[in-house]
Amino acid sequence: MEDVKIGEILLPGSAEENGRREENVRRRFWRTVRKAARQVPFMEDVVAGYYCALDRQTPARVRGILLAALAYFVLPLDTVPDFLAGFGFTDDVAVLMAALSAVRAHITPAHRLAARQALDGEE
Repeated sequence: MEDVKIGEILLPGSAEENGRREENVRRRFWRTVRKAARQVPFMEDVVAGYYCALDRQTPARVRGILLAALAYFVLPLDTVPDFLAGFGFTDDVAVLMAALSAVRAHITPAHRLAARQALDGEE
């Protein structure tokens, strides 16, 4: 996937756009996580990013980047449709990796702990 394309996807967006993204992410996140669990090797980081994006103490720009990446992840149709076995989440992985790398310093130990607990079934 081209860097320019990922850069376009990860634009933080306006407050209104981020609100729509957050609503979509909240509604579809866990269902998508269950479908993608085997195909995304860093799922704990993705879930920690989810908690970081929903944390009102996270800076707005960081939340915007994470919400953009997570919205792309939960959309049923994207560059490579998720239903294609073995390939469906490859573009999502690239976008998520780029976003998580860009905001890694803002993902706190509390976000990581919440992710571990959620993935262990203590959601």
